[in-house]
Amino acid sequence: MKTSSNHLGLPAGNPIANFFVIVVGVLAIAASIVLGFFAFVIVASIVLIMASVIGLRVWWFNHRMKRQSRKNHAAGADDPGGVIEGEYRIVADKDKDE
Repeated sequence: MKTSSNHLGLPAGNPIANFFVIVVGVLAIAASIVLGFFAFVIVASIVLIMASVIGLRVWWFNHRMKRQSRKNHAAGADDPGGVIEGEYRIVADKDKDE
């Protein structure tokens, strides 16, 4: 004996119960979408704030390095390695002559 079911896979044969299952399912899906949207907004906000903080720190670091470079350049230290050019004279050591 072969039995087949022609209904749409809803749990009950009662149309009122089927209606409530559909309504509860739609509400659950809508709640999931709304909560997912707010979770996305919160995570995106955190990522945006962190990226802004890191970007500001990198900009400030570069700004200070450029300002330090300009200060060194104005003081006459053209070489960033710290080499200062100038003339020198060898002074004989008195202990070597004796």
